[in-house]
Amino acid sequence: MPEAREGHRDGRLPAAEASTTNACGGLEPGTADTKAGPSARAARGTGLLVTFVLGGLTATPPLAMDMYLPALPEVTRALHAPAATVQLTLTACLAGMALGQLVVGPMSDKWGRRRPLLAGLAVYVLATVLCALAPSVESLVAFRLAQGLGGAAGIVIARAVVRDLYDGVAMARFFSNLMLISGVAPIVAPLIGGQVLRVTDWRGVFVVLAVVGVALAGLVWARLPETLAPGDRHSGGVGEALRSMRRLLADAPFTGYLLTGGFAFAALFAYISASPFVIQEIYGASPQTFSLLFGLNSVGLVVLGQLNGKVLVGRVRLDKVLTVGLAVVVLAATALLLMASGVFGEVGLAPVAAVLFVLMSAMGITLPNAQTLALLRTRHSAGSASALLGTSSFLIGALASPLVGIAGEHTAVPMAVVQLAAALVALGCFVGMCRPWRTGAGDEGAEN
Repeated sequence: MPEAREGHRDGRLPAAEASTTNACGGLEPGTADTKAGPSARAARGTGLLVTFVLGGLTATPPLAMDMYLPALPEVTRALHAPAATVQLTLTACLAGMALGQLVVGPMSDKWGRRRPLLAGLAVYVLATVLCALAPSVESLVAFRLAQGLGGAAGIVIARAVVRDLYDGVAMARFFSNLMLISGVAPIVAPLIGGQVLRVTDWRGVFVVLAVVGVALAGLVWARLPETLAPGDRHSGGVGEALRSMRRLLADAPFTGYLLTGGFAFAALFAYISASPFVIQEIYGASPQTFSLLFGLNSVGLVVLGQLNGKVLVGRVRLDKVLTVGLAVVVLAATALLLMASGVFGEVGLAPVAAVLFVLMSAMGITLPNAQTLALLRTRHSAGSASALLGTSSFLIGALASPLVGIAGEHTAVPMAVVQLAAALVALGCFVGMCRPWRTGAGDEGAEN
C-alpha cells in the first residue's frame, strides 16, 4: 500500500524527515535535523521548558477526565440525575477530544501551531468555567463536549510540535518523556480531585481545572514560539487527511489493530466511568480511598508500559505480547463478572480491587502494542494514522460510558459485562483481521 507522506505535494520526504527504520519499525541513530527554522531551533534550545509546556498540554486531557471522577456520585445527588446520565458527561468530553483531533490537526498544518493551540486552550478554559456554573446535567453534558473539543488541541499539537523540533532518536526519546507524563497524570488527577473535594464541592474541581488551563495558556503565549515555518505549511486541510484515512482503512491488518486498540480502550473506559460508583457506592469507600486505588491501578499500567518499552520490545514479538495482554484482560473481566454476579458469594472490596489492578496493568502492554503494530503498517502516513487511532479509541470508548450505568449505580455487573464484551471483541478483531500467526506478522510494515 505505498503512498506519499501527507502534506508534501511532490510525494517525497524532506531530508530531515527521511529517518531510517529498522526491521521492527524502530528509528536508527544518526538522523540529521535540517528542517527546523530559527524559531524551532530556539525552542529546542530551551528543552526543559518546552518539555514542561508540552507535557502540560499532554496531561490536560487526563486531568480534565480524571480529576472529576471522585465527584461523580456527588454530581448525581446535586443535579438530581441518574448515574447513566451523569456518565454521559464523561462520554461527551471524550467524544469532544476525539472529534477535535480531526479538526485541529489539519488547522495546525495550514495556519501554524500557535494560533490553533491558543484558540483551543481559550475554548477549553471558557468551557471549564461554564461546567463549574452548569445548572443542570444537560448543560453540563454540553459544556463537557466543548471542553473536550478545546482540550483536543493540546493532544494533537503537542505531538506536532515535537515533530517540528526533533527527528530520529531524539524525537523517539522526547515522545517517551511525554508518554511517561501522560501516564502519571491519571495517577495524580483523582488524588488531586479527592483532596479538592475535602474543601469544596464538585464545582470546585472545574474551577481548579480552569486555573490550570489559564496558567498553561499563559506559558504557551509567553514561552512557546511558532515551530512550523510558513514554507512548511500546506492547504490540504481536512479533505487531504480524509483521503489518507480512507486508504489506511482499506488495509485489513491496520483496521484490525485499530479496532483491537479501540475496544481494549473501551474496556479501560468502562472502568474509568463506572469505578467511582462501584468503589464508593457499592463497597462504601471514601472519595480519598477511591482516588488511592485509582492511582495504584494507574501505577500498574505505567510500570507494565515501561516494562514493555524497555524490556520486551526488541526481545519478544509485539504480536505475542499483545496476545498475552488481551488474554489477561479477558480473564480479569471474566473474574470480575463472576464476582459481581455473586458466583463466589459475597466478596469485599479487596478481591475486586485486586482484579481491577490486574486488568488495568494489562492495559500497559495491550494499548501501546496495538497502536505500534498499526503504525508499523503505514510508515508514510503516520500523522493520519495517529489521528485515526486516537479518534477511534476515544469514540469507541465513549460508547462504553452510558452502558456501564444502564442498570443503575448499585451493581457492578454492567461494568463487568461491558469490559468482558469489549475485550472479547478486541481479541476477535486481532485474531480475525490481523492473523498474528502469519510469518512476520507484527514485525514489518505493509508499505515500502
